[in-house]
Amino acid sequence: MDMKKHILVTGGAGFIGSNLIHHLLNNHPDYLVVNVDSLTYAGNLANLRDVENLPNYRFVKADVTDSIAIARVFSDFSIDTVLHLAAESHVDRSINTPLHFANVNILGTLTLLDTARRAWGKEPNGKLYYQISTDEVYGALGKTGAFTETTPYNPQSPYSASKASADHFVRAYSNTYGLPTIISCCSNNYGPYQFPEKLIPLCISNILKRKPLPIYGQGLNVRDWLYVADHARAIDTILHHGTPGQTYNVGGHNEVANIELVRTLCHIMDTRLNQAASPSENLITYVPDRLGHDFRYAIDPTKLSTTLGWKPETSLQVGLERTVDWYLAHQQWLEDIETGRYRT
Repeated sequence: MDMKKHILVTGGAGFIGSNLIHHLLNNHPDYLVVNVDSLTYAGNLANLRDVENLPNYRFVKADVTDSIAIARVFSDFSIDTVLHLAAESHVDRSINTPLHFANVNILGTLTLLDTARRAWGKEPNGKLYYQISTDEVYGALGKTGAFTETTPYNPQSPYSASKASADHFVRAYSNTYGLPTIISCCSNNYGPYQFPEKLIPLCISNILKRKPLPIYGQGLNVRDWLYVADHARAIDTILHHGTPGQTYNVGGHNEVANIELVRTLCHIMDTRLNQAASPSENLITYVPDRLGHDFRYAIDPTKLSTTLGWKPETSLQVGLERTVDWYLAHQQWLEDIETGRYRT
């Protein structure tokens, strides 16, 4: 089968990765999409069950730090494009296991970069290494302002420090070896297939079980929320129209304090479950704040919208309603994760 692009998606069995693979396969049937995932706790092949038999999709179980396995993938599938999403991403876990985050997020990126450099040679025409990063590399904001592409990096957690270091290696390979690279930094994603350790699916799951909804501090930390399907469109847009050597910020224009987000989620769940007599807001429980908890993130996506024409399409209210509806329709998916059955 003759394919126009041979795309390697790392971490494709995870949350953003699986949504991106669905988007690519739906919109580019003439592309070969190769999913490399080591299937850690956050990787779930059930996320891709509906596409696993498509002729232009392949799955390879491999760790991005395994240079031999990654080199074999490049060779076997003639990879010309890398979309690197594989990462340890949960801040709480990074506080407990910082060395693990450094290994996966930094050395994994370096392995991919060096494999691409060797595979593509000195004149990598038509090739692209695309690093999907995070707004957390920029640090934290006060009550005003927003991150732009020129905001200095100032990571505050082991997770964001590992992602910042990886981004620096991407730029170093572009400057030193001429490797065609792009970086995009996104705000908080939410939507279908998100692992239920994250705030929104955790709250949905706990409301279903009438369990406490844990909120750090007073819940006043502010985040900009980006619906994952909008992020997949942004990646697609940058992949096809972005300029190598550039960074693009991807934001949702949906800033809200954590406590207000959870209250909105409670209201949607109560409406869907017809339980107005027992408001889910009563489940909100304040817990001690996270170590080094960044107060506010906000992304300015002006560059992406003015130069490439991308804009977020999904308001927070609509995105949360779609997300709730998906989880309510996929409670077996949630149960399989909570019981551990998905690992088998």
